[in-house]
Amino acid sequence: MNGITIMIISIVALVAGYIFYGRYLAKKWGVDNNRKTPAVEINDGIDYVPTKKQVVFGHQFASIAGAGPINGPIQAAVFGWIPVLLWCLIGGIFFGAVQDFSSMFASVRNKGRSIGIIIENYVGKTGKRLFLLFVYFFSILVVAAFSDIVAKSFGIDPSFTDQVNYANTQVAFTSTLFIVAAVGFGFFIKYKQPGTAANTTISIILLIACVAIGCLFPVLKFSVNTWMILVFIYILIASVTPVWALLQPRDYLNSYLLIFMIAAAVIGIFVDNPPMQLPAFTGFVSSAGSLFPILFVTVACGAVSGFHSLVSSETASKQVEKESDMLPISYGAMLVESLLGVIALIAVGSVAVNGVIPAGTPQVIFANAVSGFLSKLGIPSDISFTLISLAVSAFALTSLDSVARVGRLSFQELFLDQEDDEKALPKWKEILTNRWVATIIVLVPSFALAKVGYQEIWALFGSANQLLSVLALAAVAVYLKKVKKSNKMMFFPMFFMLAVTVCALIQLIFNNIMTFGASAAVSAFGQAMQIILAAILVALAIVVVVACCKKLFGRDEEDNKAKAKA
Repeated sequence: MNGITIMIISIVALVAGYIFYGRYLAKKWGVDNNRKTPAVEINDGIDYVPTKKQVVFGHQFASIAGAGPINGPIQAAVFGWIPVLLWCLIGGIFFGAVQDFSSMFASVRNKGRSIGIIIENYVGKTGKRLFLLFVYFFSILVVAAFSDIVAKSFGIDPSFTDQVNYANTQVAFTSTLFIVAAVGFGFFIKYKQPGTAANTTISIILLIACVAIGCLFPVLKFSVNTWMILVFIYILIASVTPVWALLQPRDYLNSYLLIFMIAAAVIGIFVDNPPMQLPAFTGFVSSAGSLFPILFVTVACGAVSGFHSLVSSETASKQVEKESDMLPISYGAMLVESLLGVIALIAVGSVAVNGVIPAGTPQVIFANAVSGFLSKLGIPSDISFTLISLAVSAFALTSLDSVARVGRLSFQELFLDQEDDEKALPKWKEILTNRWVATIIVLVPSFALAKVGYQEIWALFGSANQLLSVLALAAVAVYLKKVKKSNKMMFFPMFFMLAVTVCALIQLIFNNIMTFGASAAVSAFGQAMQIILAAILVALAIVVVVACCKKLFGRDEEDNKAKAKA
């Protein structure tokens, strides 16, 4: 099959999913613009900020995309292109987008509170604390994996080719300029409040200026290790800065770059019409392991990602201006991410040789393939390679500061109860819930784990990520039951992903124990960390899921009281 056919099938399926299933869910759950959103009602100027739909979409999409929808489908392509394509489409429409939308809906209806607080309200305080512990450990994994990816997309390394090293310096300086421009743009938006047309025009001008200067004058020529330190300093500051000052405008600017990359890749595919040179299906067992559960945890963000529920409920829900904005922001952003997963699949299929995926990191494979598509439009391949590399690094960087903020908020909530007066906390609680202290407690273990390298922890990240989606789906299902709204659409995704992730994590623990210290390519520290974290995550998740299921399938307390009176 060729690239155009796959792209048309995917676009039609995803658009149909949004129009029919997405709108069905919005109607079923009673999305209502007459209700005030938490952003409007609270509006504290730091986390709660009513924001235009397109800006929040930019934040949501830039935050959730990360490097996952590029890395995952390319690595999973060892099973053949048909299983990956089917899971991107089916998973995106019926699993991932449902989770993202329902998480945002539940959060908006609960004063913009996180999934952890929703669990506290409808399951209990113990469930909440266990969930927040899970999120804390998960955040460490994400920050470690994505900081390593970003540092390697910015830094110079002798093992990289000259083309990659030069592109990295261009990407690094351009990304730095983005951050500086975003701060200025954030203050401009806050105090001048320009209209949509002005926002768009200024964003495109800033984007072009940053890319042009960054590519022409790549002055930041640091090693990967130096960039690792600089990236952690940046996310420390970014995760405590008011969202309007950096997070929103930086994600908004980046969203134009990311959408440009996707649009250019789609156009390039239609012009080049690359053949799919991977086999359709290689069997139920490959070099990566068995199709179940490895395919589903490897594709990860291209189909369903638990991390999205944190972005939907921890940051984006606090910025939603009207309830009707939730559908395009959450459900819509997830479907665009699934489309990116399909593009990554077509990309790797176009450069495969005799059905074999070429050597190199998924990011380099993707950049080489898409620059090849764009060369058919007359864009020089070296320029397009740099632009695509820049967009991929932007995906990872935007996820980084978002998940650091999520980890910080989750750690703070771990020590806070809803009845606490935050102005009269005990000294120890005051220290642990300080946003600087909480952020450092997330970043220190992340930095130690990042030194292991993202390749060693990607399988654990993917499994933990999908397991988090189970917890989010279970929590929202309980909430929907309590407020007398339909929750049947949550059951199959929840139990299917539970089976997938528990099996994957048990396999990961077993494999690391059996091969502990036997491979020179995998450090003993990395294996030990994977075993410990995987065991902790499985234990926490099972306890939370059991607690949710008791509420979900048990008799309500109100029903018990009514029965006793009868």
